[in-house]
Amino acid sequence: MGKENQTRVSEFLLLGLSSDWGTQVSLFVLFLAMYLMTVLGNLLIILLIVLDSRLHTPMYFFLSILSFVDICYTNSTVPQMLIHFLSAWKSISFHRCVMQLYISLAMGSTEFFLLGAMAYDRYVAVCYPLHYMVIMHGGLCLGLTSVCLTAGLANSLMQTVMIFQLPFCHKVINHFACEMLAVLRLSCVDIFLNKVMVAISGFLVIMLPCILVLFSYTHIVTAILRIRSSQGRRKAFGTCASHLTVVSMCFGTAIFTYMRPVGRSSAGQEKMVALFYAVVTPMLNPLIYSLRNNDVIGALKRAVEKLKEKTR
Repeated sequence: MGKENQTRVSEFLLLGLSSDWGTQVSLFVLFLAMYLMTVLGNLLIILLIVLDSRLHTPMYFFLSILSFVDICYTNSTVPQMLIHFLSAWKSISFHRCVMQLYISLAMGSTEFFLLGAMAYDRYVAVCYPLHYMVIMHGGLCLGLTSVCLTAGLANSLMQTVMIFQLPFCHKVINHFACEMLAVLRLSCVDIFLNKVMVAISGFLVIMLPCILVLFSYTHIVTAILRIRSSQGRRKAFGTCASHLTVVSMCFGTAIFTYMRPVGRSSAGQEKMVALFYAVVTPMLNPLIYSLRNNDVIGALKRAVEKLKEKTR
């Protein structure tokens, strides 16, 4: 019977964030503005890093990759959510649901690994400043990025295949997107193996990069405290503050949600976490890295000056 039900599921219905029309219109306006800020902000970061040779360093290379990942992650869910705010029938086809889950999970996983790689970059910059460019050479940066992306894609592929091989007895998803835990609840068979794989995946994708971040920043703080001048300490900490802010937001929320037993978190909590990762974090990343970074602000000023000169 489970397999029969599975073959009949050609589409899923998404309950979204609210059933009230006025609330949905308000949410549409709010999230459209946030979506445009996210895409334009991250594109601006990438453009500045590509065009300004002063930003051609390992730190900004990783930042440009992070911005690209954020754009892909946001586009996997938010455009559909915006359309559904103004739609009476909030449906998504089976194959689109599979693709949405795969892309969002792949980009989310890649971002955690990437934040770990960025922590290692800051560790080398602060603890071995004289050898920084020798250690963090172009080949290593490309290698670390490739490993992050490959690991993210592999984790997502494994989870997606395991989830959509399950027979589904329901097709109403209490979410605004095809999120992993929300889709698992539709199954009419025991999902113990899936719960185990979610726990293992959570450890590998969330906890291992988190341990690397903690290791890196333990050594970074120790090295900063050894700097005698207060100005030197402020400068060293300033190079890490933006990354540490983003890391705290991402890992803190993820550990709270995905490192608990499957089923312990409510649908409302999962929606809030998904919104945080799909809309809030990608929107804040460019602001955090630009407002707290004199190099990025300087690159933006130089770009504006060049643009003014060309328009004269």
